[in-house]
Amino acid sequence: MVTTTTTADPAVKRARFAITAVFVVHGVVLGSFATRLPWIQQHAGVGPGQLGLALACPAIGAALAMPLASRITHVLGTRNALRVLLSLWTLALILPSLAPNLVTLCLALLTFGAAAGSSDVVMNAVGVEVERLLGRSIMSGLHGMWSAGTLVGSAVGTLAAHLEIPAPVHHLGAAAVLTLAGVVVTRGALDMRPEPDAEAPPRFSLPTRGALLIGAVAFCAVFAEGASLDWSAMYLKDVLGTSAGLAAASTTGFTLTMVVARVLGDRVVDRFGAVTTVRTGAVIAVAGGLLVVLSGSPVAAIAGFGLIGLGVAVVVPLAFAAAGHRGPDTNRAIAGVATLMYTSGLIAPSLVGGIAEATSLTVSFLVVTALAAGLVLFAPVLRADR
Repeated sequence: MVTTTTTADPAVKRARFAITAVFVVHGVVLGSFATRLPWIQQHAGVGPGQLGLALACPAIGAALAMPLASRITHVLGTRNALRVLLSLWTLALILPSLAPNLVTLCLALLTFGAAAGSSDVVMNAVGVEVERLLGRSIMSGLHGMWSAGTLVGSAVGTLAAHLEIPAPVHHLGAAAVLTLAGVVVTRGALDMRPEPDAEAPPRFSLPTRGALLIGAVAFCAVFAEGASLDWSAMYLKDVLGTSAGLAAASTTGFTLTMVVARVLGDRVVDRFGAVTTVRTGAVIAVAGGLLVVLSGSPVAAIAGFGLIGLGVAVVVPLAFAAAGHRGPDTNRAIAGVATLMYTSGLIAPSLVGGIAEATSLTVSFLVVTALAAGLVLFAPVLRADR
């Protein structure tokens, strides 16, 4: 790939703004979808078990589509690929709310996940290149803005649900606004194109060994993130016997610490390096996990979930950065890492539930704590050579 800008070029600043906006738009779509799941479930006429099956489809669709991102970028260049794939993601928001039954819902969510995963790969690859041109860490901040986008989408979705606006109407309006926003902001994105004699990447390819190692580390963090996000409220309610309102506060606290840690994470990474940052975060996450399983106090458990979020927040951005800074094919490396992370996000909630069914939720979060501890040992894998 060749890039048409340099570090001294003002276009780099525009590219930084553009890719930040892309991450926000991407996050808003997910937040908009998540808040209308009850409406979608009722409209499709599916039960909790069937909904759980359908919700596995986005990760499957993403895993199938992400290896194609390199080929699409090779043909279109990063700017056009980003514009096209982001538009597909924003427009795919409309599909799930239109599904009248389980089969169509699964097909809609497969498409939804494919659009999410392929656009995710390209936007992270572009973010890594902007980071390289700037000579400082920005990936944590980009993922922080993505998380902020999900909060914005969730807030608007909550308001739409409160006003009893049908999900198709809400999602059609959101898709129109977000698609237009995506087309506008990608005008400033980096336009990286392959060398004239560069060989086209394969349509599908297995992750490299380096990507597998990075992805395995990210797997631990994403598992802790997914388990805490989906099960923290249940833990407070079922294990500690709190009210539903107090239980929900644990999820909110976890999400907010993730956002804050990612927004501020780049400064920490630039000052102390990726390895030290991840190891310190891992220790914080382990302390949070132990607080959750040993304290027996709702307030302490909420604080523990917040510490888990604080501790693992920067691992995913650093995993993308480490993958992107290694090897000639940034998109392929990022696709390999992303596939493992999506897989972790897919199996974490169900595995936590399976362990809880066989033993208890407390044991489930002991497993989460153990995975967080593993980050201390394997943090050097995330060292990025810029």
